[in-house]
Amino acid sequence: MSILIKPIITEKATNDSELNNRYTFVVKKKANKLEIKGAVEATYGVAIESVKTMNYPIQRKTKYTKKGLVTGITSGYKKAIVQLAEGETIDFYNNL
Repeated sequence: MSILIKPIITEKATNDSELNNRYTFVVKKKANKLEIKGAVEATYGVAIESVKTMNYPIQRKTKYTKKGLVTGITSGYKKAIVQLAEGETIDFYNNL
Protein backbone atom coordinates (compact mmCIF):
# COMPACT_ATOMS: atom_id res chain seq x y z
CA MET A 1 0.00 0.00 0.00
CA SER A 2 1.23 3.48 -0.80
CA ILE A 3 2.69 5.82 1.79
CA LEU A 4 1.13 8.86 0.10
CA ILE A 5 -2.58 9.13 0.84
CA LYS A 6 -3.47 12.31 -1.07
CA PRO A 7 -2.06 15.71 -1.99
CA ILE A 8 -3.35 18.74 -0.12
CA ILE A 9 -4.72 21.26 -2.61
CA THR A 10 -5.74 24.32 -0.58
CA GLU A 11 -5.16 27.98 -1.29
CA LYS A 12 -2.18 28.12 1.07
CA ALA A 13 -0.59 24.91 -0.29
CA THR A 14 -1.09 25.98 -3.91
CA ASN A 15 0.47 29.38 -3.23
CA ASP A 16 3.43 27.67 -1.53
CA SER A 17 3.91 25.35 -4.52
CA GLU A 18 3.86 28.24 -7.00
CA LEU A 19 6.20 30.56 -5.08
CA ASN A 20 8.54 28.23 -3.17
CA ASN A 21 8.32 24.92 -5.10
CA ARG A 22 6.97 23.06 -2.02
CA TYR A 23 4.19 20.49 -2.26
CA THR A 24 2.04 19.17 0.58
CA PHE A 25 0.75 15.60 1.06
CA VAL A 26 -1.23 13.64 3.63
CA VAL A 27 0.86 10.55 4.44
CA LYS A 28 0.59 7.47 6.64
CA LYS A 29 1.17 8.11 10.34
CA LYS A 30 3.98 5.53 10.60
CA ALA A 31 5.96 6.83 7.58
CA ASN A 32 9.33 8.48 8.16
CA LYS A 33 11.03 11.15 6.04
CA LEU A 34 13.13 8.71 3.99
CA GLU A 35 10.07 6.62 3.07
CA ILE A 36 8.13 9.76 2.10
CA LYS A 37 11.03 11.00 -0.05
CA GLY A 38 11.27 7.64 -1.85
CA ALA A 39 7.51 7.46 -2.43
CA VAL A 40 7.28 10.96 -3.93
CA GLU A 41 10.34 10.37 -6.14
CA ALA A 42 8.92 7.05 -7.38
CA THR A 43 5.39 8.35 -7.94
CA TYR A 44 6.12 11.67 -9.63
CA GLY A 45 9.70 11.19 -10.93
CA VAL A 46 11.17 14.32 -9.34
CA ALA A 47 14.29 15.12 -7.29
CA ILE A 48 13.68 16.18 -3.68
CA GLU A 49 15.81 18.46 -1.49
CA SER A 50 14.06 18.14 1.88
CA VAL A 51 11.00 16.77 3.66
CA LYS A 52 9.26 18.32 6.65
CA THR A 53 6.58 16.45 8.58
CA MET A 54 3.85 17.46 11.03
CA ASN A 55 1.57 15.30 13.16
CA TYR A 56 -1.94 16.58 13.79
CA PRO A 57 -3.71 14.98 16.78
CA ILE A 58 -7.31 13.87 17.11
CA GLN A 59 -9.63 16.78 17.92
CA ARG A 60 -12.61 16.25 20.16
CA LYS A 61 -15.48 18.72 19.93
CA THR A 62 -18.62 19.13 22.05
CA LYS A 63 -21.54 21.45 21.52
CA TYR A 64 -24.80 22.11 23.28
CA THR A 65 -27.94 21.65 21.17
CA LYS A 66 -31.68 21.24 21.76
CA LYS A 67 -31.13 17.50 22.07
CA GLY A 68 -28.44 17.93 24.68
CA LEU A 69 -24.67 17.58 24.63
CA VAL A 70 -23.35 16.32 21.26
CA THR A 71 -19.76 15.09 20.96
CA GLY A 72 -17.71 14.50 17.83
CA ILE A 73 -14.21 13.55 16.76
CA THR A 74 -12.09 14.62 13.81
CA SER A 75 -9.38 12.10 13.02
CA GLY A 76 -5.68 12.86 13.29
CA TYR A 77 -3.28 12.72 10.35
CA LYS A 78 0.32 13.31 9.33
CA LYS A 79 1.23 16.00 6.81
CA ALA A 80 4.47 16.17 4.79
CA ILE A 81 5.81 19.25 3.01
CA VAL A 82 8.22 18.29 0.24
CA GLN A 83 10.77 20.79 -1.14
CA LEU A 84 11.62 19.95 -4.75
CA ALA A 85 14.96 20.62 -6.43
CA GLU A 86 15.40 23.66 -8.64
CA GLY A 87 13.54 23.33 -11.94
CA GLU A 88 11.33 20.39 -10.87
CA THR A 89 7.52 20.59 -10.78
CA ILE A 90 4.57 18.32 -10.04
CA ASP A 91 1.35 18.68 -12.05
CA PHE A 92 -1.64 17.30 -10.11
CA TYR A 93 -4.12 18.18 -12.87
CA ASN A 94 -2.54 16.44 -15.88
CA ASN A 95 -4.82 13.38 -15.89
CA LEU A 96 -8.23 14.92 -15.28
